[in-house]
Amino acid sequence: MKLYCLSGHPTLPCNVLKFKSTTIMLDCGLDTTSVLQFLPLPLVHSPRLSKLPGWVSKDGTINLEKKELLDLSTIDVILISNYHCMMALPYITEHTGFTGTVYATEPTLQIGRLLMEELVNFMERVPKAQSATCWKYKEIQRLLPGPLKDAVEVSTWKRCYSMQDVNSALSKVQLVGYSQKVELFGAVQVTPLSSGYSLGSSNWIIQSHYEKVSYVSGSSLLTTHPQPMDQSSLKNSDVLILTGLTQMPTANPDGMLGDFCSNLAMTIRAGGNVLVPCYSSGVIYDLLECLYQFIENANLGSTPFYFISPVANSSLEFSQIFAEWLCHNKQSKVYLPEPPFPHAELIQTNKLKHYPSIHGDFSSEFRQPCVVFTGHPSLRFGDVVHFMELWGKSSLNTIIFTEPDFSYLDALAPYQPLAMKCVYCPIDTRLNFHQVSKLLKEVQPLHVVCPEQYTQPPPAQSHRSDLMLELQPPPMPYRRCSVLGLPFRRRWERIQLLPDVGPVATHLSDLQWGKKIFTQPPIVQVLPLKKMRGLNTLRRQGLKSCSARRVTLRKPVHVQARLKFAREHLDDPEEDWENVIWSDETKI
Repeated sequence: MKLYCLSGHPTLPCNVLKFKSTTIMLDCGLDTTSVLQFLPLPLVHSPRLSKLPGWVSKDGTINLEKKELLDLSTIDVILISNYHCMMALPYITEHTGFTGTVYATEPTLQIGRLLMEELVNFMERVPKAQSATCWKYKEIQRLLPGPLKDAVEVSTWKRCYSMQDVNSALSKVQLVGYSQKVELFGAVQVTPLSSGYSLGSSNWIIQSHYEKVSYVSGSSLLTTHPQPMDQSSLKNSDVLILTGLTQMPTANPDGMLGDFCSNLAMTIRAGGNVLVPCYSSGVIYDLLECLYQFIENANLGSTPFYFISPVANSSLEFSQIFAEWLCHNKQSKVYLPEPPFPHAELIQTNKLKHYPSIHGDFSSEFRQPCVVFTGHPSLRFGDVVHFMELWGKSSLNTIIFTEPDFSYLDALAPYQPLAMKCVYCPIDTRLNFHQVSKLLKEVQPLHVVCPEQYTQPPPAQSHRSDLMLELQPPPMPYRRCSVLGLPFRRRWERIQLLPDVGPVATHLSDLQWGKKIFTQPPIVQVLPLKKMRGLNTLRRQGLKSCSARRVTLRKPVHVQARLKFAREHLDDPEEDWENVIWSDETKI
């Protein structure tokens, strides 16, 4: 069993597990931090941004070297843990020869579709004056200004996919529910479990008859809107693959929410506007719920809140209809009946308004001071670029960063000098190191596999030993482009032989050299794995195999029987022997 690591970002994982002749991809997160190395794409022409120095190249005919750790067309199954970890799915399923199946929960599929649609919309609605790719060639890249000159493996960067790619990729998704057992080729069984992080987010159990692998990615023990994390099902794991821990281990989410509300109120009272760059799903639900409870006490009832995104309406509606995926408290509201999330009431009272873009109705209904939630958190594309240009010159305004995926200093770099205030309140509800250490003590896996970053303190805080995993035995670390052999204690397999597979004997101890084998009822054997060479290939073809049981030494009667058989068939033609199955050469 091997684990291939294809991602260097521990919270946006992409790993491939080869287990029991099945190749399983675990998530396919899309690392978009490279967009910080490019200029913003404004919806409205910006004289200031257009004057910033850039680098222009004419396209050439240079062939880029392709480096792949494994052939993506060999992947049988893709398991998705949450909608943030499926953003690279079109790159995997399209144009690679992928013919497998993708498994995800319904909220993960629907909200993931919205995030992809938003990303494509942001990219396509801004016309590109020029296009070039030869700058990726190493000989040209070294001539570029930093940080492009120092960027790693720019040859792997790709254009954003299209909606046609998105629809084709998502058509390969098969929906599953929590605790639903899915059989893969009769060899492996996978089961999604609630991870407690977001709507429909899952951890996965991957097991055979005698081995169990747990995949824990993007989990949370905090009480928020999703169903709580299922911990008990993770027990008795031979290997636990751990990834997707919090990016802000020193930041308390409750404290960050308090800072968010206080800075928002302070700005509004001073007559300024608040800009919140965020994703169209996820933390925004909690922010709106927190503001619902806060605005009346803070006398902000007359302040308009705007949510601007191509998928704003769908995102707010989806959050209300996935009741069975919510925590018990929110599920109970559905039967009252009440909407699970309070932003429904904010919309009904016109305190929260949503628009697909800054054009159209928004331009006529927009009034200040206000609070605007919009994307993209990188500040490189989307409607947020327009508001940065509109409000950046006034010190009355404030931008509040709540998403931890991007460095806020790098995000603000193209907009400097900036007069508006900047507040960093990263809200990340995923497991921190203290919580995951407690979890691992409870579930007690035999082996823990995790990204290399989790086995050592952050470089900026090398003295903080509490910001790393300290386990006994130590965890097995992996890094990008590494291949890790996974250890297992059990070495047995359960095999079932069916009558229609091929001729077998009722008692394997009765097999004798050179005798023809006759079809009998099915039998079940438990066999050592070290004696099962070729079993994986046979299983994929629908063939099952077994090995003969140990028997006593041959008696004289056996010797005479074999000698008699040899003499009787001494002159048989060669074509007769083609119909004989030799028990020492095949297990079928």
